[in-house]
Amino acid sequence: MRQMRSLAILLVAAALAACGPRASEEGADRGPDIIPRAELFGDPARSAAAISPRGDRVAFLAPHQDVLNVWVAPTDAMDQARPVTSLRDRGATKFHWSGDGAFMLYLVDASGEENAQLFAVDLSSGVSRALTPSGAVRAEIVSITPGAPNDVVVALNDRDPAWRDLYRIDIRTGDRTLLERNTQNIAAYVVDRQNAVRLGMRMRADGGVDILKRDARGWRSFLQIDFAHAVAARVLGFEADSVHFLMLDASERDRAALMRVNIDTGEKTLLGESPRADVIDAWIDPATQTAEAYGAEYLRREWRAITDEAQGDIAYFASELRGDSAVTSRSLDDTRWIIEEEGPQSPGSTWLYDRADPAARKLTLLFRRRPQLEARALQPMIPIEIPTRDGATLVAYYTLPPGADTDGDGKPQAPVATALVVHGGPWRRDSYGFNPAHQWLANRGYLVLSVNFRGSSGFGAEFLNAGNREWGGLMQDDLYDAVQWAIDQSLTAPDRVAILGGSYGGYAAIAALTFSPGRFACGASASGPTNLLTLLDSAPAYWTPYKAELQLRLGDASTPEGRRRLRRYSPAFTPSAIRDPLLLSHGARDVRVPYAETDRFAQALQSRNRSLVYVVFPDEGHGMARPANRLALAALTETFLQSCLRGRAQPLGDELNASSLQAAAGFDLIPELSRHRRAVSAAAPAARARPRPEAAPEEDPEARFVPPPADLPIPTSPSRFQREAAPQNSDAAPAPVNP
Repeated sequence: MRQMRSLAILLVAAALAACGPRASEEGADRGPDIIPRAELFGDPARSAAAISPRGDRVAFLAPHQDVLNVWVAPTDAMDQARPVTSLRDRGATKFHWSGDGAFMLYLVDASGEENAQLFAVDLSSGVSRALTPSGAVRAEIVSITPGAPNDVVVALNDRDPAWRDLYRIDIRTGDRTLLERNTQNIAAYVVDRQNAVRLGMRMRADGGVDILKRDARGWRSFLQIDFAHAVAARVLGFEADSVHFLMLDASERDRAALMRVNIDTGEKTLLGESPRADVIDAWIDPATQTAEAYGAEYLRREWRAITDEAQGDIAYFASELRGDSAVTSRSLDDTRWIIEEEGPQSPGSTWLYDRADPAARKLTLLFRRRPQLEARALQPMIPIEIPTRDGATLVAYYTLPPGADTDGDGKPQAPVATALVVHGGPWRRDSYGFNPAHQWLANRGYLVLSVNFRGSSGFGAEFLNAGNREWGGLMQDDLYDAVQWAIDQSLTAPDRVAILGGSYGGYAAIAALTFSPGRFACGASASGPTNLLTLLDSAPAYWTPYKAELQLRLGDASTPEGRRRLRRYSPAFTPSAIRDPLLLSHGARDVRVPYAETDRFAQALQSRNRSLVYVVFPDEGHGMARPANRLALAALTETFLQSCLRGRAQPLGDELNASSLQAAAGFDLIPELSRHRRAVSAAAPAARARPRPEAAPEEDPEARFVPPPADLPIPTSPSRFQREAAPQNSDAAPAPVNP
């Protein structure tokens, strides 16, 4: 969940880039001290700690030569930390200890096109070795286990970009042994503690999932998960007896529960469930691999114990830590844990938990993620429930600007300008905790609102599946209802609301300005799709197992009715409807949302003289990985938002020059962009090298930007969205299983 939130925050930071003319000096001098953008969106000082199998060392990510690298320190001497990788370009994204702690394994996406190469560095010699091929190949670690300490099991799509084969790789030599050639169209594999292949997940054409088991007779069907419940299903791993495995499963209930399954009989045992939310995580004993506690999140994350020992740990954390806690790593003997603590006003602390003697438990601070922010006046986050017009309840969060709530009742003394920040996915969720985008925008003078709309995950199958085929419909209604609630509660000034987001959130921003012009003062989209007809066709090859499910959730372009709805709610076909200022940003190496579609949409807006800022980052993919690019986009955003919402902004510094940003529009709004003027089509040869998704065969690709037919009017008010969607399958479509 933390990773999902990090990705959503990164995309929001990318989406918040430039909403209007040049910032004035006057706005920068009002209110509390400006929090520098670099403290919020630069790389953290240290993050993502993992303890070694023996508990004697800690690995973590930290900048080295201005790029995130893996560092290692003795557990009891963090001041002796040293980098064990020397990456100079995009940096490491994930790392893992080998089963015996002798090697560090790490993944690198060198191009930003969602390929990943696996490396291993010998911690005694410092020698690094590539374990998988470079180029257009995606490696994913399936298993690292002390039962086979010299090996790593990897899923690799080097034979077929769409389907991954399974290999065992000797970490010391790099020798690769094929465990399973994927002839069964299996999307994901599960191995046991001895790295024997035991389970495979295969996506069905109806959107459901078949869990297969492998025995002496080969693969055969074992469990079936229907379309409506597939999104929450996840196998966590086998227990040490290799007979039972743990999984999250909602097959016979609305909300996912933690289950223990016997692979021989199929018998399921309920270990834990929550009355209001899906179970999303579990504490697992490193020796027995049995479950000890489980976590669910409605308004906030809650942990419930399965064992008495775990109850003691949960109680201790509650008494000693101020923020919410998560167990992220454990030594093999289970005496030392890594605990991460955070809260809305605490940007993150990492602790060593010594529990060798339960009577003398001890927490020792290892590091703070962003120490510069510890002295800043950060704002509390307020969790709320918002009613919708049709009787549903939305979990949402808002953060007030400093000084707005003088009497401490959680409301401003007068309505304030508001930034509605829409999460990506859309099959993810917003959560309680430290959120850089919330702190940043609140510091600039805005109320920041994040909403879990129908289609967001974590709230049960019914809530998630209510968003099926509702892009531009019910999902959009929920966002509008949340803003109207904030207006009715005297939180929000109705004429000073911006909508911002990345990926799906970017689509929601563009759709709002297209289908409800005048509702928002401005909008910003990072990598947001504009053409739903071509979105599925442009998905990366490794998403192939999930395309049927995605089609059922988004819409079926193979039927006339499906095409009509997808076309209707594609902003690309009605650019003339947009009247309000819009910021578009995109990474030219994006393999999920075609950069070419955004480019065409921007050209259509320019030809109609719309108020537009359009920037491209030629070295980025679906989101901003490079700190310099994140900071440039944040700088543009502040300037843009100040002009349309009249908030504060840190003056533009050298961020634009330090980034790869190339601008195609917005020079009249932000003069500094003129130094970065480029013919955008010449800025990204990597993007042009890939085939550009075209419109469906019966459409003229050169005449795509036309209004919908007369019988499909553009909705201009929330009521126009009410339930006029195409008929839906009664088995609602879930999100893909971690594509």
